[in-house]
Amino acid sequence: MRKKLFILLLTMLPALADAQLKGWAEKINNKAKNKATARIDGKIDRAIDNALDIAEGKKQTGKKNEEAQKQATDTSLIGRKLYAKYDFIPGEQIIYSNDFVADNMGELPTGWNSNGNAAVVTLEDLKGNWAQLFQNSTYLTDNNAAFTENFTIEFDLVMRRINPKAPFPELAWGVLSSGNLTPNHNNLLKDHTATFAAEISIQPSDPIRSTIQLQTFANRNSYFKTDIQKPGDLLTQFNKAIHIAMQVQKERIRIWWNEEKLYDLPKAIIAGANINQLYFIVKRYGGPEAEVGYAISNIKIAKGLPDTRHKLVEEGRFSTTGILFPVNSYSLLPESSGVLSEIAAILARNPELKIKIIGHTDSDGNEAANLELSRKRAAAVKQALVTHFNIKSSGIESDGAGELQPIDDNKTREGKANNRRVEFIKL
Repeated sequence: MRKKLFILLLTMLPALADAQLKGWAEKINNKAKNKATARIDGKIDRAIDNALDIAEGKKQTGKKNEEAQKQATDTSLIGRKLYAKYDFIPGEQIIYSNDFVADNMGELPTGWNSNGNAAVVTLEDLKGNWAQLFQNSTYLTDNNAAFTENFTIEFDLVMRRINPKAPFPELAWGVLSSGNLTPNHNNLLKDHTATFAAEISIQPSDPIRSTIQLQTFANRNSYFKTDIQKPGDLLTQFNKAIHIAMQVQKERIRIWWNEEKLYDLPKAIIAGANINQLYFIVKRYGGPEAEVGYAISNIKIAKGLPDTRHKLVEEGRFSTTGILFPVNSYSLLPESSGVLSEIAAILARNPELKIKIIGHTDSDGNEAANLELSRKRAAAVKQALVTHFNIKSSGIESDGAGELQPIDDNKTREGKANNRRVEFIKL
């Protein structure tokens, strides 16, 4: 019987291979057609365009080709679409940063505390390392610094879903005050509301059944609670990186989900709360871990409240870590919109103001490459101000300093994050 089955499979293999080959050929052909159309529409995918140029005999060599490549690159300085409604402005100084690049794969992030399991992983179609969170578990970061009364938190969230029928567990994330305990003490894993906590809970599902709620706690008792909301399609953005941002100004708390502002609550935080920790909780059980779950990355906590206008117009210099780019890229990320909009508003109200934009990097990589990257990033910021916010280009210069002007220690995650900045100088 096994011999007959083996012979049958051998006879089928050529037909299967031929069918698969035809399928791939059809996909490639369709892809090329779509990309050619996208070129006409101005939505350029440089990799496929390069192949199209070769096929059409348009690719040049030598200096002419270098100039053509430069022009093609310059047209895509802005890259992704900026958030139209995003008004989040990060704090002045980064006190905690983590993208898990230095952590061991398959293990809990170094220094974190948990009563369950977690694993640093890579995710298909998404760049970087991610911390995969497991069900029925609480997580405390390795942060040790107080956030102060004004602070911001950002991180990227992925709602992983392989099986569309698998139910999601509930996820909560928030900030807490550890009181007399250290910020990642074991007691906080089971009693995180003992002093103070502000928590957002989400239950992803279909657009009808998805829910979200924000509540705060003081001395284990409820201090403030919103109604349970049904955000529709917001919690159906599966297998995509979602940028989460929180801004606390004394008693006020605001939350963004990509460019959507979920909450703006003036009295949700108890006065004088000494908040010093970010936490995540994956609550009741959902589907199998391999089919559904959560992953986080690119955490950034910054303290202080930037006064952009005062620093730029009166002091003559403003520096920000809130203008963001992918690693080794000068394509602006959409979450840069809030800072860019703030700068554009200042320039529009002060038309006589002329500025110079300086890009800065950390010390990772080659010094010459970092210098060139910083210049291109500054040029991308200038182009965004001109193209998206109608600021006159004649009043803006741009340049880069690479890694040559650090303001913090390049040996720490937080120091590197502070050094990766964009500076605006009044001329």
